[in-house]
Amino acid sequence: MVISNKPLQFIIAFLIACLPLFGFANTPSEVTPVQTETTAVANEAAPKAEGETSEIKEQIKEVIGHHVLDGHEFSLFADAATGEHYGFPLPIILWDNGVQFFSSSKFNHGEAVAESNGNFYKLHHEKIYKTDAAGTLTGDEHNPTNAKPIDLSITKGVLTIMVVALLMFLLFTSLAKSYTKNGGISAGAGRFFEPIVLYVRDEIAIPNIGEKHYKKYMSYLLTIFFFVWFLNIFGLTPLGINVTGNIAITFGLAVITFIITNLTANKNYWGHIFWMPGVPTPMKIILAPIELLGVFIKPFALMIRLYANIFAGHIVLMSLIGLIFIFKSWLGSSLSFMLSFAISIIEILVALLQAYIFTMLSALYFGSAVEEHHHEEAH
Repeated sequence: MVISNKPLQFIIAFLIACLPLFGFANTPSEVTPVQTETTAVANEAAPKAEGETSEIKEQIKEVIGHHVLDGHEFSLFADAATGEHYGFPLPIILWDNGVQFFSSSKFNHGEAVAESNGNFYKLHHEKIYKTDAAGTLTGDEHNPTNAKPIDLSITKGVLTIMVVALLMFLLFTSLAKSYTKNGGISAGAGRFFEPIVLYVRDEIAIPNIGEKHYKKYMSYLLTIFFFVWFLNIFGLTPLGINVTGNIAITFGLAVITFIITNLTANKNYWGHIFWMPGVPTPMKIILAPIELLGVFIKPFALMIRLYANIFAGHIVLMSLIGLIFIFKSWLGSSLSFMLSFAISIIEILVALLQAYIFTMLSALYFGSAVEEHHHEEAH
């Protein structure tokens, strides 16, 4: 005999729906004390859970804050249980009535006061302040009023820049040697970078600067492209490096572009700024200050664009990772992990895209600086 599935499914669903009506329920006298006890435990545990969550949030904020800041030591990770830090110290170089030179290990991760030639210094939020032997900081906790010596230290960001510079020197020296040795054919790692070099030349430099002038800018364009790209990639590693997300670095790169643009500009470039051809004289007087202001706005936009994109990417990625420790559930933590992974993949693309944009805009500025005077404009 064959039994239909539909009546069987109906019977099972009916039994499940009627389960609360059978003898599994307790009497009201038994339910009340259990509910009271459960409510008391829940009320007691709620403040504790909220306090624990708040503590975790504060720790995540602190980790994110230290990640986006530069560091005076190269700390790979720390053991929260033992308080041990794993990494290596960096040299501290200060100018305070002469050069003060010592290791960052003297600060003991910001918990100790460093002494050098009778002077005492305290590391507070990655800034060095001059203090007394007890390490007293005056003023607000976040903005102490203690004197700050001129800091010329080799920080984590400076060390990363040195490593990237050395890496680029070795890579492209080997590429140049392979060209010489193999009759213009690349070999080794140069095979990967040769198409990128040709792309920068054929798709960025020549179209924006012109075939007549592009060669004198190629060395800078190639350097800035690979420099920004490599630094962005280093920033995605677990080493906690955030170089291009530091506005001081992007400011320096934008200043270099600004100097090259204005020092190599021809008279037509300055003529278009101070006395625009083909425009009535009253309008020239009005437009000249605006055009002059644009000379400074262009590198400013270049600086902010790179800084904001990289900095925001680090904040978003670290925040998503921090949510894993807040949710403490398989669903929330899994979702946070998947979002973090997706953002990491996007950040790899952003790392290359920001290097391309910075190089492209620099080429556009160089092209406008050396643009030839057109005959039509004279009339």
